[in-house]
Amino acid sequence: MSRLSSRQQLGALVGVVVLVGAGGWTAGTQVHSPADAAAAHNAPKAGPVTVAVQRQSLTATVVASGSVEFASPRPLSLAGSVGTGASASAVADGEGEQRITKAPVAGTRVKEGDVLMTVNGRPVLALSGSVPMYRALGPGASGDDVKQLQRALRRLGFDPGSISGNYGQGTAAAVTSWYKSKGYEAQKPSAEDQQQLGQLQQAVSAAQETLLTTTSTTTSSGNGSGTETETETETETGTESGTHGSTSSPDPQSSTDAQVHQLQLNSARKTLDLANAALSTFQASYGTKVPAGEVVFFPKLPVRLNKVTVKTGDTASGPIGTVTSSELEVQAAVPGTDAELLRKGMAVELTTTDGKKAEGTVSALGADAAPSTTTTGDSEETAGTTSGSAETEAAGTGASATNASAPVQLRISVPDSGDLADEAEAAVKVTIKIGASDGKVLVVPLAAIRTSSDGKARLQVERDGKLSDVHVTVGLSAAGLVEVKPTGGTLKQSDKVVVGE
Repeated sequence: MSRLSSRQQLGALVGVVVLVGAGGWTAGTQVHSPADAAAAHNAPKAGPVTVAVQRQSLTATVVASGSVEFASPRPLSLAGSVGTGASASAVADGEGEQRITKAPVAGTRVKEGDVLMTVNGRPVLALSGSVPMYRALGPGASGDDVKQLQRALRRLGFDPGSISGNYGQGTAAAVTSWYKSKGYEAQKPSAEDQQQLGQLQQAVSAAQETLLTTTSTTTSSGNGSGTETETETETETGTESGTHGSTSSPDPQSSTDAQVHQLQLNSARKTLDLANAALSTFQASYGTKVPAGEVVFFPKLPVRLNKVTVKTGDTASGPIGTVTSSELEVQAAVPGTDAELLRKGMAVELTTTDGKKAEGTVSALGADAAPSTTTTGDSEETAGTTSGSAETEAAGTGASATNASAPVQLRISVPDSGDLADEAEAAVKVTIKIGASDGKVLVVPLAAIRTSSDGKARLQVERDGKLSDVHVTVGLSAAGLVEVKPTGGTLKQSDKVVVGE
């Protein structure tokens, strides 16, 4: 092998030196003192957090969650028994027990004159009216409930005659025709009624017979005894012949008999009068009737059978279910601070979870918005309407004074259900617009608003690394932003305002 030249040996030595020097420099740059390491981990010097002023339109809304429901819920039950016609003994033996023979069906839309259900094979019919059904209606009955029945019959095409409020033969005939059109027979006098009528008629006949007998006996006693004739003859004979010095005295026994006969006659007449009065009174209420359990009056029809709590074979006593209006409404609750901004009549946008939309209107706030809990089959309005008026007024201006953030009930009417028609019990987003800016305005985050010692609002604006105060008036706020107008200094779009340190 040839030896390396001196020049080549020198070049190799210089290369080694350069490499060693570069490695030492690199290693040196990676070495830090403990002080340098601690300084490298310290946070940078704190400074203000700023955001830019924006110019945009601003719309203030109240947003809540609600539930779609059918309006005006009310419990349903019967006001009395249907016309089974069973005798008292049969009812006592359980044969006349009120049993549902065809149960109502949930979801059914009920119109005036419709059959809600059947009990013991008898119909339970729906009519429109504000007076509750609380008694059987029949001949001799009078009142507002009778007038209400007469008007309903006329609306259904069965003329009862005059709308007088007195249940007469015209009303009875209209009821008979109405039942027949539904495939049923109107309730005629029961076996007990027929038996009682027969007894009263028999009592009148017996009283007439007694009076006739008594009258005949009295007449026979007065003319058949000959007392008055004999006395007069004796008096005339004694006067003419001079045999007797004075007329003879009346027979005491005859006078007593006459008085007894007169008392008997009066008693017989009184008995007949009483029998006739009892018969007339009974006949006045005898005829075709509407049993208390066969009609339910609703303040407004049609209604919807929302829930049914009975089935065929159950007894008809107690709650039967719930009916509602066919219209939809939304029930929601908002914090009291939001309720201060709401008023009846405000427009509402409703949105389902799958994007369906509908329009509504705020119809009630506070106590007035609570769901109805009226008594079945009558026309009582929601309890607390009067007593809750003060609370409602408070709801219109906010929650109670004791707790401004307490939830306030909200009811929203939906005149045109639209896409919500099949969304009963669905959850919806409730959006109520309470105000809007007049075009585009300067807006800043709410966190940027500061209050000076004099109570005035101000902003801290950063310009060229320096902070300065700009006094403003605050306007509409929405979605964490608030409208501002400068009252001292200048403020323009893109200025930086401090929202934190």
